[in-house]
Amino acid sequence: MADNDNEKGQAPACPGPDPRPQGPMRFTVPAGAVDTHAHVIGLPPEHPFVASRSYTPPEATPERYLAMLDATGMEHGVLVQVSVHGTDNRLMLSTLRAHRQRLRGIAVIPLDTPERDLAAMQEAGVVGLRLNILYGGGIGFEQLEGYAALAREMGWHLQFLIDARDLVPLAPRLGRLQVPFVVDHWGHFPVSRGMQDQGFQALVSLVRDGGWVKLSGAYRNTVEGPPYVDTVPFARALHQAAPDRCVWGSDWPHVSHWGHMMNVGELLDLLADWVPEEAARNRVLVENAHRLYGFG
Repeated sequence: MADNDNEKGQAPACPGPDPRPQGPMRFTVPAGAVDTHAHVIGLPPEHPFVASRSYTPPEATPERYLAMLDATGMEHGVLVQVSVHGTDNRLMLSTLRAHRQRLRGIAVIPLDTPERDLAAMQEAGVVGLRLNILYGGGIGFEQLEGYAALAREMGWHLQFLIDARDLVPLAPRLGRLQVPFVVDHWGHFPVSRGMQDQGFQALVSLVRDGGWVKLSGAYRNTVEGPPYVDTVPFARALHQAAPDRCVWGSDWPHVSHWGHMMNVGELLDLLADWVPEEAARNRVLVENAHRLYGFG
């Protein structure tokens, strides 16, 4: 159900991103680098928000998104369908079509999407489907196997926005999937739970056994806040589990966040602590992402 009026009070408004994004200070972004997680957001009435949304974001235009990629040294980007637009992928798809060589996309769709629409999405640059149980407007895991079958048919992968605690009961089903899957923001895992937490250990096991993980969302997982030092051992453990199946994402424009509004450059600088060795960090930013998202 779409909410064209965007009435105040229905979902809390969140601030926009730092208007002056910049690259890292601690390392040079390698050629071919990919930001694997960001969103474009339109405004009602042209781009309605779902009534069940968890937050109300400001506009994040394709132009501002591309300017962020340019300012941070990212040659490529992956757009993820934002939850507030539900299954209305129009803005994301139009952005992909206008920048077919530079961008790829992750869509949110109903299982009964017509074949012609699936083909059009694939032609635009969609390479995966997102399941999301954390924010209103997403699609949950009730039909996981159906989405996996569709992704396999299309040559796509699955992407999960999920709390790591929910991975524990889901792990057997995920282990049987015959398509690649990626866990966003390393499972929205508050580091206060500790590294021996069942949810975090389930995530490490899934990644070690073939899953992918986004080294992203430090500001969502931290307890101490910037510069997010408390996230370092967790990210390092995940990278150690599967150095060839880790990718990095800015999570721009940082929706559903009301704390310190970080610059993307701060998050990139943190990657120097998460993956200190240059060649390994370049694999995260370039080789791994190119392989997963199909960049030439």
